[in-house]
Parts: sequence; C-alpha cells; structure tokens
Amino acid sequence: MAHHSLYLLFLFVLSSISSHAIQAEARRLLEVSLPDVPKPDLPIGLPKPELPTLPQPGLPTLPMPDLPKLPELPKPQLPTLPTPELPVPLPGLPKLPLPELPVPLPPLPSP
Repeated sequence: MAHHSLYLLFLFVLSSISSHAIQAEARRLLEVSLPDVPKPDLPIGLPKPELPTLPQPGLPTLPMPDLPKLPELPKPQLPTLPTPELPVPLPGLPKLPLPELPVPLPPLPSP
C-alpha cells in the first residue's frame, strides 16, 4: 500500500524539477544574442519564369445518331361529368321576427 504514495511522490518531484529546468533553459535563450548575418546581394529584377504554351486539344466531333421518329398520339380527353340537379326546389324558410327585449342601460360614470 505504501508503494502507491511513493510513486506519487516520485512523480511530483520529477515534475517540479523538469519545470524548473525548462525555465532556466528559456532564461539562457533570452540572454544569448545572435551574431549579425550579412544579407546576400540579390539582383533587383529577377526574371519571371515563363511557362510554355501548350496547344489546346479540340473535342472530337461525333456524328448525330439517327433516332426513330415517335408516332403522334392523340391528346387524351376526359369525359364530361353530368352536373347533379335536384328534381324539386327546396322550400323556403319563413322569416322570423327578432324579439326585442328592453335592456336597462347601466349608469354612466360622471367625469
């Protein structure tokens, strides 16, 4: 059981040492100055590369195939549907008078 805690302690110590070493290396890199390197002399106008032009291949022409002619078919016609008619007209309904009830009006509020 004690072995697990020793492994964790060992891992913790190694991680703390490695982070300290990385910081020290980074500090050394900041302190080191690079020597000045002379720039090479290049001509100002470099020639642009020219690509050769290739001839464009043409599409081959194919003869049109002879298709058989389709026979003309007559247009389909829908049969006319008979309109349904009622044999006897419907009797009319008598008009009933609307009853009038006296409705008392509510009192209006005064302003």
